[in-house]
Amino acid sequence: MKHFDHLLRRLVAEGLGTALLLAVVVGSAVMGDRLAGGNAAIALLVNSIASGCGLVVLILAFGAVSGAHLNPVVTLSEAWQRNVPGALVLPYVTAQVAGAFAGVAIAHLMFGEPVFVAATQARTGAALWWSEGVATFGLLATIIGCARTRPDVTPYAAALCIVAGYWFTASSSFANPALTLARAATGTCAGIRLADVPGYVLAQLAGAAAATLVFGWLYPRASGGATVAVPDAIRAVPQRAP
Repeated sequence: MKHFDHLLRRLVAEGLGTALLLAVVVGSAVMGDRLAGGNAAIALLVNSIASGCGLVVLILAFGAVSGAHLNPVVTLSEAWQRNVPGALVLPYVTAQVAGAFAGVAIAHLMFGEPVFVAATQARTGAALWWSEGVATFGLLATIIGCARTRPDVTPYAAALCIVAGYWFTASSSFANPALTLARAATGTCAGIRLADVPGYVLAQLAGAAAATLVFGWLYPRASGGATVAVPDAIRAVPQRAP
């Protein structure tokens, strides 16, 4: 019973945290679009700042419970590094995806939109797929590098990476399969056509895998298999022996 209660708390934290993240991302996109008067740069600036600030808050709020992955590729990378048990991957990803759709609904209800609407905004092509790979590589590189060297700054560094990605990538840095899939259910400017989701997700998975390999090599574990400067948020999750 105690184990079940601990697992339930972690899954609720992942689901609720991801829901709030999507509410911030989609809600700030809608607000920026409505207030910018057609100025796309101002709208993107609003969206990126709000998303980055929200991500810091959510990581700090939920990190000690679940690690605050809020992103399937982060969970997969953590399991690959053996920072979390592999058995947590499916429950975490399920909670993240469910939370992401809930977050879209939360944002829509705040702005008087239908709960779910199929997105029509086209986001496809090699340049955007490459951008998503680069964005996700950068996010995972930031998380792994900081977690193993300066864990206290990891929430801030990850959020800053996302804010930067809004501006230096052609795709505006989704870098999150759960977020990408849920954004297919919004007809707002934050949407992505369902048909374009697979290309984004495959690119994100490839970028995450590359970052995990490269930065796992750049920052090897301490002798005996102990982790190097793993943040408290990750230490809160029981680790499996290598």
